[in-house]
Amino acid sequence: PLLRTLQRTVRRHRLGPGPFLDLIAANRQDQLVKRYETYDDLLAYCTLSANPVGRLVLAVTGTTTPERVRLSDAVCTALQIVEHLQDVAEDLAQGRVYLPAEDMKRFHVQEEDLAAATANASVRALIAFEAERALDLLNEGAPLVGSVHGRLKLLLAGFVAGGRAAIRAIRTASHDVLPGPPKASKIQLLREVGATLRGKE
Repeated sequence: PLLRTLQRTVRRHRLGPGPFLDLIAANRQDQLVKRYETYDDLLAYCTLSANPVGRLVLAVTGTTTPERVRLSDAVCTALQIVEHLQDVAEDLAQGRVYLPAEDMKRFHVQEEDLAAATANASVRALIAFEAERALDLLNEGAPLVGSVHGRLKLLLAGFVAGGRAAIRAIRTASHDVLPGPPKASKIQLLREVGATLRGKE
């Protein structure tokens, strides 16, 4: 029933197969690839697992332009990376590590360090580094919010603000994500939404 409903949506909005095929490819990749050697490898994975979602939102709302797609990709990739940072311990328990191996080596982090109850100084430095990368991507893509109007503007502001609030929560936790995902307060999230709508970083 869900796919039949999706079929009607695809036809109504004339959605191409590309984003759906990418999401399927990401699912298959998750079943085969458990580690990522470089940051570029991780970005390539996000191109399949995250970016299609934003592209579909733009397509369904009839707001697709090349520039909006570029900005949306930055936001979606950033949000995927933030999620990986929040879920380091959970992912490791499932046999996956989304922290690039080259970065782990640079910060002298071993996989057994990620299995600890709390993060040591090396792990915290690595998480801080990756969080800043994600924030840079979020800020790069944030002008997408100002390029649209109405409910879509509020929706996109919520996505960007949610990512920023999550990164702020990681900072507040001194980048120790191993006990569990640091959570932003509702007040902090609302502040981030307001700042995003005003075009502030």
